[in-house]
Amino acid sequence: MWVERHRPKSVIDIKGQETIVERLGSYANSGTFPHLMFSGPPGTGKTTAALALTRDVFGENFRNNLLEMNASDERKLESIRTKVKQFARTVPLPGTNFKAIFLDEADALTSDAQGALRRIMEQYADTCRFILSCNYSSKIIEAIQSRCAVFRFRPLEESKVYEMILQVAKSEDVEIESDAAMAIAQVSLGDLRKAITSLQVASSLSSVVTRDMIYETTATAPPEELRHFFDSCKEHGFKHSRIKMREIQDKYGLAGTDLVNQLHRELENIPFIEDKMKLEITEIMAEADFRMVEGGGENLQLDAMTARICILLGN
Repeated sequence: MWVERHRPKSVIDIKGQETIVERLGSYANSGTFPHLMFSGPPGTGKTTAALALTRDVFGENFRNNLLEMNASDERKLESIRTKVKQFARTVPLPGTNFKAIFLDEADALTSDAQGALRRIMEQYADTCRFILSCNYSSKIIEAIQSRCAVFRFRPLEESKVYEMILQVAKSEDVEIESDAAMAIAQVSLGDLRKAITSLQVASSLSSVVTRDMIYETTATAPPEELRHFFDSCKEHGFKHSRIKMREIQDKYGLAGTDLVNQLHRELENIPFIEDKMKLEITEIMAEADFRMVEGGGENLQLDAMTARICILLGN
């Protein structure tokens, strides 16, 4: 997997997150760190930062001094009491003063497991450091958060993702068009893992990666197609708009909720719709999305959304 092959080995190699990289770099230089919590969206570098930091501190054999667990797989109290506690209480390897435990997706831990973890973090702080990774820090109890230095990861900027895609493509001898790389940066929404995976999928189909190929393999409609839908709602009415919506769904393999979310993202770039009207359209899309998630018929809800947008736009 290209995602693993191009994963940064050291903290200083991490792209984006400049403030976080600077702070983690100081920990790496000092050879020690406190309990840490990394929170943020998927694909923004949380796992990479944890592994890179432990590699910088412990050296190439860092895995001998590291316990890595996915808390969503082992989320119960028994896993914390046995596996984590047993590792935490053992003596660190010669040449180091402490060991590290990395709990990925820690927000999946049950409340009882988090309570037990809080006590273990307190008992074995001298010989063991914890690194917790989560998407939502609000799901971690306050007692654990107060014991950690919290780092909040943000989605990567499009320019950073674009640079990384060109770098990976060059390293893998893949010819990629400039607008294709920009398309990957846009559809990934700041998720670098998704961006690199999209590049690998597209490159397996052709020796030259094009923009159209990116949108087809990522199940994402190009911005111009989404704009044509709004044009149809304004100029041609319900029947034509409904046909256009079905064409987009069939061509790019979009589920109803995916289509609504992509239309919503493109809505802010539609010049002929006033801001106040965009608010009303957003409410219409939110209601359609909610009804589909709750089990409403997809085609009926999308048709209802299209009809209401056509009425709002005056056709």
